[in-house]
Amino acid sequence: MTFDWHNPYPTTRIPVFARNVVSTSHPLAAQAGLRMLLAGGTAVDAAIAAAAALTVVEPVSCGLGGDAFAIVHDGQALHGLNASGTAPAAWDLAYFRTRYGEEADGSVRRPVRGWDSVTIPGVVAGWAALHARFGKLPFADVLEPAAELAERGVTLAPVVAYKWAAAVPALQAQPGFAETFMPKGRAPRVGEVFRCPALARTLRLLGRQGARAFYEGEVADAIVAHANATGGSLGRADLAAYQPEWVNPVSQAYRGYELHEIPPNGQGIAAQVALGILAHFDLSALPPDSAEGLHLQIEAMKLAFADVYRYVADPRSMAVTPQDMLDPAYLAQRARLIDPGRAQLPDFGLPASGGTVYLTAADEQGMMVSFIQSNYMGFGSGVVVPGYGVSLQNRGAGFSGDPRSANVVAPGKKPFHTIIPAFLTQAGVARMGFGVMGGDMQPQGHVQTLIRMLDHRQQPQAACDAPRWKVNRDFSVDLENTMNPDAVAGLAARGHRLRSVEDPYMDFGAGQFIWRQDDEAGQGYVAASDSRRDGQAVGF
Repeated sequence: MTFDWHNPYPTTRIPVFARNVVSTSHPLAAQAGLRMLLAGGTAVDAAIAAAAALTVVEPVSCGLGGDAFAIVHDGQALHGLNASGTAPAAWDLAYFRTRYGEEADGSVRRPVRGWDSVTIPGVVAGWAALHARFGKLPFADVLEPAAELAERGVTLAPVVAYKWAAAVPALQAQPGFAETFMPKGRAPRVGEVFRCPALARTLRLLGRQGARAFYEGEVADAIVAHANATGGSLGRADLAAYQPEWVNPVSQAYRGYELHEIPPNGQGIAAQVALGILAHFDLSALPPDSAEGLHLQIEAMKLAFADVYRYVADPRSMAVTPQDMLDPAYLAQRARLIDPGRAQLPDFGLPASGGTVYLTAADEQGMMVSFIQSNYMGFGSGVVVPGYGVSLQNRGAGFSGDPRSANVVAPGKKPFHTIIPAFLTQAGVARMGFGVMGGDMQPQGHVQTLIRMLDHRQQPQAACDAPRWKVNRDFSVDLENTMNPDAVAGLAARGHRLRSVEDPYMDFGAGQFIWRQDDEAGQGYVAASDSRRDGQAVGF
């Protein structure tokens, strides 16, 4: 790939070139990862250190009580990890019907926050599984930078402070939240120092005793005691039984490359369906910011979401397989549904059946890591374990209360998940670890940035900085307010229901990208970090 190194979009950032790189949504987390590489650790050591640091510097997006997914290229092959949690044994439709009642259509009401949105946290087990297989440094050393940050305190960056303040009204009454995250009776402000000694203590405990302390030891006892005291149903047996899963990534060809995603219960397949549809159009012949090209991408994304919202769930409950959804004949059929001159409201097809942080790291030995973790909806459930700084996710909100849905809530089941790491290879060679954070924006961000890089040869930072669009659940389309006015007018003329959005952080996600470059002088990387967050790419 020969990129056009010109960046046509306003930005304060330039791509970073180095042999060892970490790119995250916060500079201190990126530096925590870089410390591991300087100490002789692997890209996985760096990724875990950065991920742990993000629970301290960006608790508005992730915590020790969250979930995670990862794709690792070890220099020879790809490995996928699903560290998302399952529903507690107590959860079924009868449980929620008794507590919350039913809707008029017969579906059961379910809460978005609080204990009844908390599935078994997977992130700590995910870190441990990655470290055991690919780490080199002691686990305690990998977690120490995060512990130091929690103990000494971090000065709040602007985006983090903004999101923190926005979350307080909805979460301040949840058990343990105010005690941990409102140290002055309010959200910390930009430039103020936030300390969390309880989290520092927990990180060092996990460093000494390993992840099982979280699931069977002292931390597990604290989680269960907090649940028992404040109305939760999460039990000791639920935690003790949890294990992350090694999975084979699902692949989709596009323009001579292969896009790899974690298979369902995640939504990464949406990006692959959309690209499989778009492969039937010559996007390189259209200007990258034209209404014609953006319209085709939006319509493909709508078709992909129509299928994903219908079919994707815990794979044990799906009526079709990922391979069915990516069948070339089926994708060609879906591509023929796109009208180049008119927006449509798509229905799902019938395949033949048979608040998040993202980071990426790469080392000069060729190991590359694409990693994502999240509490969901910002701080997650709002529930925080006293004395331990463990903020718990609300991934249970991803379940359906409709008994007819493949994604209906059930004990031991994984919910539909939004967070997705991505990886790109070329003829079997690792080429890029990347991701774009932000709920339903994630697969859309994958599609938009890849098209800019692969079809239009925009360099990673330019592809990252370019204005974005977002298809909503009702198939209306949000546009970043920096979008080309001619393109906006062209999309409106095609019948798209458009809305201009001024808040790029909350609505259009944020990405991190590491592209591997090979030449006669050897191997190196170019990295980009999204200007929509406080992040940074660093390397040496």
